[in-house]
Amino acid sequence: MCGCGDRHEPGTPTPYDAGRAELATGRRTLLKAGGGVAFSAAAGLATASGGLAEAAPARRERRRVYVLVVDGCLPEEVTGGQTPHLFELMVTGQRWRRAQSMPIMETIPNHVMMMTGVRPDRSGVPANAIYDRRLRDVRDLDRPSDLRADTIIQRLNRRGLRTGTVLSKEYLYGIFGARATARWEPAPIIPVSGHAPDEFTINAAMQMVEDVDPHLMFVNLGDIDRYGHTDVTGPLGAKVLRRLALLKTDAYVGRFVQMLKDRGTWKDSMVLVLADHSMDWSTPTSVISLAGPLDDDPFLRGKVQIADNGGADLLYWTGATRQREEAVRRMLRIAKAEPGVLSAHDRRTRWLRLGPEAGEVVVFCRAGWRFSDPDPLTSNPIPGNHGHPATRPIPFFVNGGHPRLKHRAASSAVAQTVDVAPTVASFFGVRGRPRGGWDGKARV
Repeated sequence: MCGCGDRHEPGTPTPYDAGRAELATGRRTLLKAGGGVAFSAAAGLATASGGLAEAAPARRERRRVYVLVVDGCLPEEVTGGQTPHLFELMVTGQRWRRAQSMPIMETIPNHVMMMTGVRPDRSGVPANAIYDRRLRDVRDLDRPSDLRADTIIQRLNRRGLRTGTVLSKEYLYGIFGARATARWEPAPIIPVSGHAPDEFTINAAMQMVEDVDPHLMFVNLGDIDRYGHTDVTGPLGAKVLRRLALLKTDAYVGRFVQMLKDRGTWKDSMVLVLADHSMDWSTPTSVISLAGPLDDDPFLRGKVQIADNGGADLLYWTGATRQREEAVRRMLRIAKAEPGVLSAHDRRTRWLRLGPEAGEVVVFCRAGWRFSDPDPLTSNPIPGNHGHPATRPIPFFVNGGHPRLKHRAASSAVAQTVDVAPTVASFFGVRGRPRGGWDGKARV
């Protein structure tokens, strides 16, 4: 489906509910910030006055990094007329013209790649939705335990630096858990979409800078993505709601950058702006459902589970292990024959690097199509989707006043979401790498 954060194990709380429960039981300390905004922090990090205690780093660190994710934005949407503040940051900073999201081109895995610098076969997070073999159900990867890799957030924490997350979506708040020294719990949450509007998100980010002053802040602005999912004018090219969201989010980014300049923080900062994926639109007739064709095969009937990720389907064999290879061959053959399917791959295909959590077969749709499984009419009725190769291109640029940064520079190198963590590490001079090294590259 659209990945709106509404798939939770029956009887279990949402990530937002879980966070509130942690506060109630005293496992974290609530930091009362200005303007009615509340942040949470790891127990023991708060002062009696309600602020964060200084972590006493070995030396005073003036550098700051702000990673702003304009969720679902297309590169061509960053223009002088439509998004003037983002455009100014892009053309006066350093940009990568061939930047890419990574498979599966969905929100959760690409945010995880940003903060870990490793691919899903190492993080355990290949998609928004997976089939959980233990639970025997499809669910979102929205639990802190789902993320197995170390993050740049934790690496900076261990150096005594402050970190903050301001993530508009419930499932992002869920999977990153309490890794940051301070985090905002998204509110108010829009029903169904599972996210907080950008107006509240950017206000929380600005307040966190004022009250906590994290060395690294990771921000997700979700309106562009959420408006795009439901924009029925998208298949016609008008994208009316989408354009409204772009204008508003751009203005919020402008406010945030101006605040950094007014505070005098800009001169020591790097602002890294990118998207986690872009967006594609489909008409009601351009829908693919693999559940029926797979069930028509007597060998596969009742033994395949599907995790629908909008532009990508993950297929899981639940039959006998000895029959797995035959099942994979049949699933590949059936999927490739369906109208609207771009490609189908054995999940073990090396370039995918998705790991066993992604099942046996990965299927991508063509541009202008979407998956709707298991029901072709009701499972995924929204026109805007991502997860497939058509939604790979993303904006990716850096700006700021720190002397290390280049200005008015453009690169033809292929920057990727997995490059964010090594870029942040390089900027702060963090020499240690994950075991096995980074999968991404430092871009500054």
